[in-house]
Amino acid sequence: MLVLPKAWIERWHVQDTFDRLFAIDGRVYREQDGRKTLRFTLNDKNYFAKFHHGVGWKRILRDLLQLRLPVISAETEWRAIQRLEQLGIRTMHLVGYGKRGWNPARLQSFVIMEELANTVSLEDFCRDWPTSPPSYALKRALITEVAKIARTLHKHGINHRDFYICHFLLDISAGPETIDPRHLSLYLIDLHRMQIRRRIPRRWRVKDIGSLYFSSMDIGLTKRDLLRFIRVYRNKPLRACLDEHKPFWWQVKRRAVALYREFFQKDPTILL
Repeated sequence: MLVLPKAWIERWHVQDTFDRLFAIDGRVYREQDGRKTLRFTLNDKNYFAKFHHGVGWKRILRDLLQLRLPVISAETEWRAIQRLEQLGIRTMHLVGYGKRGWNPARLQSFVIMEELANTVSLEDFCRDWPTSPPSYALKRALITEVAKIARTLHKHGINHRDFYICHFLLDISAGPETIDPRHLSLYLIDLHRMQIRRRIPRRWRVKDIGSLYFSSMDIGLTKRDLLRFIRVYRNKPLRACLDEHKPFWWQVKRRAVALYREFFQKDPTILL
């Protein structure tokens, strides 16, 4: 399987296109477990590529023994991008993808996406909120948008598995100081572990929302902010959200606190 712009294939017609892509030069951002992520430039345009060289049976068996679904190819990511585009969720723009081989431990695959220029992760954008809070309108708009994305994913049987605020990119092309809360562009990235099915088991909802809560515990959110997220995520009146789904939110808090303690070796300030 190979899907690429026609101009790229014609450019490398003398060579094996798969081998040519895997040998492409660029800035390597991550390389481990048979996977490599790099940024490269072609025809004066920047792209991000993820190459999977085969994770090996040892990694596959380790993940299975830990009851984790192993990621054996880039297909998970390109399928996820296509699904998010169908749902109207902004993400990386898919340029090309491919896969060859039959042995799950030795599959070669790749996915190529356009670079999202002039963006910043919510982790970095919100880092100084405790001392330099944003406008009420901007904070409300961002919380609402993140909650809507989470609701849309879970409503359509999708869980992210790395649902942290660092994986939301905010468009700041107009300048970080002049963002219009009425016209936000927020992109969800890092979809290589995403799961898509008819219905999400409750534990995966808890893991996604718990991870999101953990990653936003230190950005100065108030109880009012958290309640706003709950209301938008459930798309119900707040009282109904709290009365009907109290065990769910208790599990979310428990997961978030556990992650915080594991990562920071201390207790967080808990608002819910």
